[in-house]
Amino acid sequence: MFKPEIPRRKSRQIRVGSVAVGGDAPISVQTMTNTETCDIEATLAQIGRAARAGADIVRVSVPSMEAAEAFGEIKKRSPVPLITDIHFDYKIALRVAELGADCLRINPGNIGREDRVQAVVQAAKDHGIPIRIGVNAGSLEKDLQKKYGEPTPEAMVESALRHIEILDRLNFPDFKVSLKASDVFITVEAYKLLAAQIEQPLHLGITEAGGLRSGSVKSAIGLGMLLAAGIGDTIRVSLAADPVEEVKVGFDILKSLHIRSKGVNLIACPSCSRQEFDVIKIVNALEARLEDVLEPMDVAVMGCVVNGPGEAREADFGIAGGSPNLLYIEGKPAYKVTENEIVDQLELQVRARIAAMKKNG
Repeated sequence: MFKPEIPRRKSRQIRVGSVAVGGDAPISVQTMTNTETCDIEATLAQIGRAARAGADIVRVSVPSMEAAEAFGEIKKRSPVPLITDIHFDYKIALRVAELGADCLRINPGNIGREDRVQAVVQAAKDHGIPIRIGVNAGSLEKDLQKKYGEPTPEAMVESALRHIEILDRLNFPDFKVSLKASDVFITVEAYKLLAAQIEQPLHLGITEAGGLRSGSVKSAIGLGMLLAAGIGDTIRVSLAADPVEEVKVGFDILKSLHIRSKGVNLIACPSCSRQEFDVIKIVNALEARLEDVLEPMDVAVMGCVVNGPGEAREADFGIAGGSPNLLYIEGKPAYKVTENEIVDQLELQVRARIAAMKKNG
């Protein structure tokens, strides 16, 4: 299969807990909890579901000292590294650093006085954790809003450089940066401008992207443009939806660009009057059955003999509709299946492949 190489922007590597970010590390997929952080069990349950979906890193909002103490317990039991999202109160940042945060998401400019910023940076140094600077088009500094009149790529970059200058002055290079807007073109241009000016890794996202469908489309376009240009070291698909959906869409974006494979790549025809079975019904059933699979493999569901055999042969496992329907295994027709058997037989082959992979190490 043709897989073009995408030259990756060279960036400084940092570590968010056990996950390397930047350099030659795989692009990581993040999400953020939307539970009340003080509800420890609910937050842990959501983190667990995100981790099972493949999330590499999860961000948790810590708006109060009470939430900081809850975070300490959450961190002890989390299966993945955690980033703490903190605004304004530097004491919260100091506390979560003590409690094991794997990264501090702050904006040095909104922490306040220089001595408070220095205290947070020193805590990050003492505990060996990086900082993430997050610039959002909707919350630019008032003087930048006045200077530019509206959120622009240049305004976002100028804001980011202000925060970066503070960290540079304090001799703290272990940070990553995000530049998020709800507009795709503003976001893409801002990242391109900043990518040429700093060596630190970049965290990609389209903020306030929308609901599951519209937000996924907008994120796929914006993140896809940047990733195809070699820009980006971590991604988050920001959706008004379950965080697990953010993880799934994130991996689908990486998978479509041949950047990173995790889980089943389901190839399916859009269905038409030539279909010999209900393609949509079977695809939906397969997605539900195989959503726990993290091992990469291609499965093709093709409803007729026009494109079916070709696509089925290219996949690890495939079904081509016809009289009869044929199941393909590793490029070769294997046996006939009825419509009622398709889902069971494809799942059987996928599970057998996983078992063999695990047996062979």
